[in-house]
Amino acid sequence: MNIRTEIKKIENMIIDWRRDFHQYPELSFKEHRTGDVIANELRSMGLEPKINVGKTGVTADLEFGDGPTIGLRADMDALPIQETSGLSFSSKNDGVMHACGHDGHMAMLLGAAKVLTQKVDQYNGTVRFIFQPAEEGEGGARYMIEDGCLEGLDEIYGIHVWNYQPVGEVGVKDGPVLAAADMFDIKIKGIGGHGAAPQGTVDSIVIASHLVQALQTIVSRNTNPLESTVISVGKINGGHNFNIIADEVSLSGTARAYTEENRSLIKTRMKEIIQGIEKTFNAQITFDYKDGYPPTINHTEPSEKVLKAAKQVVGSKAGMPYLSMGGEDFAYYLKEKPGCFFFVGSAPNEKELFETPHHCSHFNMDERALLVGPSIYLNLLDNIMGV
Repeated sequence: MNIRTEIKKIENMIIDWRRDFHQYPELSFKEHRTGDVIANELRSMGLEPKINVGKTGVTADLEFGDGPTIGLRADMDALPIQETSGLSFSSKNDGVMHACGHDGHMAMLLGAAKVLTQKVDQYNGTVRFIFQPAEEGEGGARYMIEDGCLEGLDEIYGIHVWNYQPVGEVGVKDGPVLAAADMFDIKIKGIGGHGAAPQGTVDSIVIASHLVQALQTIVSRNTNPLESTVISVGKINGGHNFNIIADEVSLSGTARAYTEENRSLIKTRMKEIIQGIEKTFNAQITFDYKDGYPPTINHTEPSEKVLKAAKQVVGSKAGMPYLSMGGEDFAYYLKEKPGCFFFVGSAPNEKELFETPHHCSHFNMDERALLVGPSIYLNLLDNIMGV
């Protein structure tokens, strides 16, 4: 790998930042210590950060003169997980853990900022560092946008460390790279009764069983098999006892799609299937569908710029990512501005890429990835804004 010399010089600093954030994780919109640390580090670099952007976010502009304004974003929040990794720098906050890599994202962006503040005569334009709260389900990007973090921005870029790829690989692709992440709740109201006398009852458990199966036909028979979609029922509650026919059952789940067309199709077909089953079994069914994050769809030209910058670091191992049906609120930025969200391989064990998946209690990353990300950022800005 061709790690930038400037990044190698501050390797220990970047790792220390990551480990500090890891020890003191904070949940969405509670990133107060995290924001203070970031703001103080940016001030030490000579920048004037704005605090409490999007509630608890931080931004700072580094101005070089006339030219494009490029945004670089890192997310800040952790997850409600009790850490079991056994790391010497494990979380000190019970029940809260950086289990997705956001600690690394912040450290990489601070590393890029540290180097860039020492290059005042080498660029034309402005770099905006965006430290965003509440990516994990709360949609912090929307609050950042409302507070003006995209104003005057020409392009925006973001990194995600990726434990599904080894260090030295970089996933870059235009078009959809992460899915829309919607949620739904279904409540079935039947008529209960004795398990030995089903006549006259409306068995909500039988209805729920039919419904779970029927919903899967949307993916298998309504959407194009070449276009990835997922419907998963993750929770079912109902029933009272082994010999009682249940009068109520509730279901909750998620729907995922790479396109807005499939997203709309899933929602429409779910309604139609529920209405049909409701009539078939003479039950009352309520359906609550909540739109989550939209699909994360990269723009072509910014993706080509990232690919070029990544090849300068990892050569031929820059290219197609390991795609996921996960969701990411960077999607909101990409709906407003051209940009690219890309993946930096970070699997701690190259032989077992799924040994430490994201969102698990023993999550960790190969810290060599922390040098790959900012090296790509520096190459990207050299190519876009270099004098």
